[in-house]
Amino acid sequence: MLYSSINNDKIKNLKKLNIKKYRDSNGLFLVDGEHLVLEAYNSGYLEELILLDGSTFKLDVKTSYVTLDVMKYISCLDNPNGIMGVCKKKNNVLSGDKVVILDDIQDPGNLGTIIRSSVAFNVDTLVLSSGCVDLYNPKVIRATQGMIFKLNIIIVDDIVSFVSDLKCKKYTIYSTRVNGGNSLKSIEKSSRFAIIMGNEGNGVRDSLIDLSDSYIYIDMNPSCESLNVGCATSIILYELDK
Repeated sequence: MLYSSINNDKIKNLKKLNIKKYRDSNGLFLVDGEHLVLEAYNSGYLEELILLDGSTFKLDVKTSYVTLDVMKYISCLDNPNGIMGVCKKKNNVLSGDKVVILDDIQDPGNLGTIIRSSVAFNVDTLVLSSGCVDLYNPKVIRATQGMIFKLNIIIVDDIVSFVSDLKCKKYTIYSTRVNGGNSLKSIEKSSRFAIIMGNEGNGVRDSLIDLSDSYIYIDMNPSCESLNVGCATSIILYELDK
């Protein structure tokens, strides 16, 4: 079916998926571009394909066609490329022995980088505190380059209780700490661990620091005061994956 009016109820509802509360209430989110659509489709998350009228792109899924004006209305991009997808949200649970916990990460680019690095370095589960930037924020989705569909990700309301439960399940809890920590190169690696990465401005909250079994830092040139959390997480995961 071809949709040519932005006043159509279906089109209005698609547009609303750019807003978090509507993503939450519908359990759906949008992706833009052929690569993200294919990743969603191949991973079983694609619910509907939205194509620019005249497109020859085909997938075995419900498909709707729209005019250029409607595509521009729905998309968050200034210049949408004519292929969008409606995807269902993830419904994962904790699994595996390598867990990364994000404590109120705010920057969409950082979260996207961490998701990509988690896939690259074989993380089993990525855990987001409820104070993190929305996992389905369009900027996060684009930054993941489709890796969001390849990683087990959960969101928890009470991150302190969650970490306490991990300790009871015999996970070794690492957290990043510049002062009083151990060099990443010198820590004794556990086969079952969770690494806590802190907020860009405040670091790991004290209540989680107190639950940690070991504190770690990355050796670097003293002229560089710190790395952003995306870069730091990537380095740590690389070292822990050796």
